[in-house]
Amino acid sequence: MRQLLTLVGLSLGLASAQNPGVLTIRFLDVGQGDAILITSPEGKSVLYDGGRSEPRLQALLRQYGVQSLDLVAASHADADHITGLVPAVTLYRPKFFLNNGLAATTQVWSKLVAAAQKAGTQGLLAKDQTINLGSVKLTVLAPPPGMPRNEQNLNSVGLLVQYGPFRALMTGDSEIPETRAWLKKYPANLLGPIDVYKSIHHGAKNGDHSAWLAAVRPKNVVIGVGPNNYGHPTSEALSLYRKVGATVYRTDQQGTVTVVVQPGGRFAITTEKGGPIPANRPAVGTATPPAPVRPATIPATPAGVGTPYRSCAEARAAGAAPLRRGQPGYSPALDRDDDGVACE
Repeated sequence: MRQLLTLVGLSLGLASAQNPGVLTIRFLDVGQGDAILITSPEGKSVLYDGGRSEPRLQALLRQYGVQSLDLVAASHADADHITGLVPAVTLYRPKFFLNNGLAATTQVWSKLVAAAQKAGTQGLLAKDQTINLGSVKLTVLAPPPGMPRNEQNLNSVGLLVQYGPFRALMTGDSEIPETRAWLKKYPANLLGPIDVYKSIHHGAKNGDHSAWLAAVRPKNVVIGVGPNNYGHPTSEALSLYRKVGATVYRTDQQGTVTVVVQPGGRFAITTEKGGPIPANRPAVGTATPPAPVRPATIPATPAGVGTPYRSCAEARAAGAAPLRRGQPGYSPALDRDDDGVACE
């Protein structure tokens, strides 16, 4: 893949909670949504997605001592991925906002764009490019040509994080057509093996699939998920992760999941709840690790699943909007333009 762009001169945003000399990736517990904070050994920081709650994301950035952000990135424009980017942009005024270039019609998208303009943040259209985050290399997986322009999920922006031999991969809410296109586009040694992998679309049925995971070969999977009426993560996705032998972490059960990568690629994974959980290899200086912890149960599906929401206000209050045809709670009565997406 040709390197098209390298960012230089990113401001040195040293996070006080950051251990110098290591790469830290935090899969933040933002409820039903995704937000991943990446801090390089040099203190440069990137926020990939921001979850669906402004106060929650703001509190987490303060909790982890973030003092500046160099780049914010939206995998796509759904509310559970971009809402928290509004305070992130407002408070930290990052230089760049990486996105798929597809303007959404939602209020939160308009709010984010206005905040970025006010902060002087420059839009950065996703394309095949490499971004240098100090000693960490970020490879952007842009939406492949031919994806429907009105489908945000199918135009998710992926991010491959590399620090020495360590590799992490995040691909938003990509669905099968997009990952199939990526399989044709990228060489196998770019996509896998992956040390830490963010589950696609919170463990939905239409995200990860066997062919994709056979290429990615994830050793550890983190699912960004909270209470929801979609059934995330699905039994189908969890079964796929078990079949590839990955250790699974879930933010709804274990809180924020933190990956610390030492120079040379050795890494350890700890969680906010339940004490530290070892990665597949011990961190530098760590004694024999305890046995890996796997989630024992899948949370019960919330009551009322399948009952259509009576109004968009009710759906938004439940954190379920937008609703797509086929999802629990969807009603044609709420889909005013009959495009298959209600309460946009």
